[in-house]
Amino acid sequence: MNEKEIMKLMNNINYGWMDKKGIKHINDFETFSDEYILQSPKEIIKNQVGVCWDQVELERYYFNNNSSVKTFFIVHYDNDKCPSHTFLTFVKNNMYYWFEHSWEKYRGIHEYSSLKDLLFDVRNKFIKTELNGEYVDNNLVIHEYNKPKYYISVLEFYKHCDDGKFIDLNNI
Repeated sequence: MNEKEIMKLMNNINYGWMDKKGIKHINDFETFSDEYILQSPKEIIKNQVGVCWDQVELERYYFNNNSSVKTFFIVHYDNDKCPSHTFLTFVKNNMYYWFEHSWEKYRGIHEYSSLKDLLFDVRNKFIKTELNGEYVDNNLVIHEYNKPKYYISVLEFYKHCDDGKFIDLNNI
């Protein structure tokens, strides 16, 4: 399956989340930090809902034979608010691709000449769109992370990603 076919399959997935009781939430994030659990790819397909964390795991599942796939977690730590985003990248024909479905404004398959260019672009879009340009440089971090366990909580997901490889954009 190629990336365009995967994107087409992803179009059946809505942005939202499932809670610990199996209740679907769309446009309701009031209890997200307390009630969220990471779904398995098969559950995401069945429930047709997932936040970026879930959707990246479904993308990883669809890209299962592509050894160039990497997943990244960008977060801005600011007291109790810690906006984040996860995304998947892959390499094809010596070009780097950001595969984005959940962040609707940037949905698509974006091409770059280097991983550094890709990561800087996502970082800049995150700062502009999610942080309204207001951020503390040291609070904004990117980690490459491996496949997490399913059914983990928000805090467990953050810890899993934070335990991944820290990306120093100045030394890529």
